Amino acid sequence: MTRALEAESHATDMHDPAPPPATEDAPGHDHLFSYQELARLDEALTMSSRETGLRFSLYIGDLGRQTRLRAEELHSMSGGNLSESVLIAVSPGQKVVEVVTGASAARRMPDRACALAVLSMTTTFANGDLVGGIVGGLRQLSDQAGHPAGLRTH
Repeated sequence: MTRALEAESHATDMHDPAPPPATEDAPGHDHLFSYQELARLDEALTMSSRETGLRFSLYIGDLGRQTRLRAEELHSMSGGNLSESVLIAVSPGQKVVEVVTGASAARRMPDRACALAVLSMTTTFANGDLVGGIVGGLRQLSDQAGHPAGLRTH
């Protein structure tokens, strides 16, 4: 079963992956984050990485027509030990969230856990809170992954 997790990617897109219409002028799609929002995202990423020993990264932007392939490409370019890396790719305009995990991370965060985190994020996004959804999703994924074996207390 572990080998299957190592070979499988987490397909967690929850909505239609078609890109938004070119004429879309919905407010919020070009929204710049405030300093407080950026600090909150940075703190959530740092805490998730520190608590789990995995390297979490975040991409927010258009993922193109093949959202999953683009997310996997971004993950592969993120540097570091890819086996212990987790990328959360959010494309608000496309209403898509992709979670890409390396092999070691996938053993600690199975597909079901990633899908539940994505569901939680998209529910919060639907209420107009992009930052809160991402922070909550990071918290859920961190809780699922737990502490690295070397840091666990018995």
